[in-house]
Amino acid sequence: MAKGKGFMAEFKKFIMRGNVLDLAVGVIIGAAFQAIVNSLVDDIIMPVISLLTKGVSFADWFIALDGNEYATAAAAAEAGAATITYGNFISAILNFLIMAFVIFLIVKSINKVNDKFSKKEEAAPTTKECPFCKSEISIEAVKCPHCTSDLPAEE
Repeated sequence: MAKGKGFMAEFKKFIMRGNVLDLAVGVIIGAAFQAIVNSLVDDIIMPVISLLTKGVSFADWFIALDGNEYATAAAAAEAGAATITYGNFISAILNFLIMAFVIFLIVKSINKVNDKFSKKEEAAPTTKECPFCKSEISIEAVKCPHCTSDLPAEE
């Protein structure tokens, strides 16, 4: 019985880690964002592309594998024909590219803001070079531990 409690306690500890919760939140927000991108592609971009392709919808770009001609992919599916709907594939590629581009812009903006507000203080050097033997030595050294030369006083 104690082993089961230990397993559940270990699982609870794992699940409550910050990075696991962050990942879960990211997946949920990503799914919601995917719906927005799908709508952008399907409702705004694809109609414009359809105008450029003289009214042909990407959803109607398909190949019926039975050799017959069908007006739409839905008609082919209704007739029981296997189809390669490469128009849907093109839509999925566009969705991915738009999603990747938007995420890139978001990450770039966040990094820019972080760089602007993070104070980057350069650490004071802790070592210097011996002018005689060129070894790396402590900045506070007055005598080189390698060549035993007396170091000139720093101003």
